Amino acid sequence: MDRIEPTLGDDDIASPRRDYATRVPSRKPIPVGALVVFVVAIVGGAAYYFWPRETPPPPASTPAVATPAAPPKAEAEGPKYPVTVDSAPPLPSLKESDGPVAAAISTIIGLDAFARTLLTENLVRNIVATVDNLPSEAVSRRINPVRPVPGVPTTSGKDDTLTLAPSNSTRYAFYMRVMESTDTNALVAFYRRHYPLFQEAYVELGYPNKYFNDRLVAVLDHLLATPDTSGPIMLRQPKVLLEYADPTLEERSAGQKILLRIGKENRDKVKVKLREIRAAVASDRP
Repeated sequence: MDRIEPTLGDDDIASPRRDYATRVPSRKPIPVGALVVFVVAIVGGAAYYFWPRETPPPPASTPAVATPAAPPKAEAEGPKYPVTVDSAPPLPSLKESDGPVAAAISTIIGLDAFARTLLTENLVRNIVATVDNLPSEAVSRRINPVRPVPGVPTTSGKDDTLTLAPSNSTRYAFYMRVMESTDTNALVAFYRRHYPLFQEAYVELGYPNKYFNDRLVAVLDHLLATPDTSGPIMLRQPKVLLEYADPTLEERSAGQKILLRIGKENRDKVKVKLREIRAAVASDRP
């Protein structure tokens, strides 16, 4: 029988509930993309709530050590995957972009889907920051542009037989429908039109000589390299935090764990969409 797990939220993780028949009232879950964040975080970002991992705090400061002067920086190279931008009509400033960008995405996925899946505040900045962090160990919930997925995760068995229940994948049904019904060409056209905003947000993150589209393609390749597991995913619970029993899965990045958690059928569909997006954004053809 599938067991309903409590939603895992905030900085502490609730222990699994042993009552098989009662659904636990949820605390507000933690989110984990539009483009990669729309597809991954919407479809599986949802899944990020299961094992919330906050970005670790910075290490304690240490006395500064004198270092030799750095050699002059080489000239920045051009983008590997350039984006041709249509500059007319002019775009809003990044600071004023939330409303216009939200409206543009809403015309692609629909008002209802937008309202149920995305958060408007700092939308471009949060999309860029989340994409940049998907290959990392953790993605901060503070930058997640996706609304929490309804319901709570389910597991089967206990102790040495604890697994992520197959029925857990049904939690993402609405997100999968939104993804599959979204026109990839329209989504990429939106991205190209608004690319200067995404690039500006990327520079703000501390990449003055880098290009967001190059990073996007690299992240897409990373996500597409997620292993295809078969059968139930075994879990362990050494203390209160659920982990993968297989250490090679537990060591995967936040983005790849998202794709592992949503189930094989959903993962296969997401990879199809990611390949479509990758082919489009890696080609400078409007």
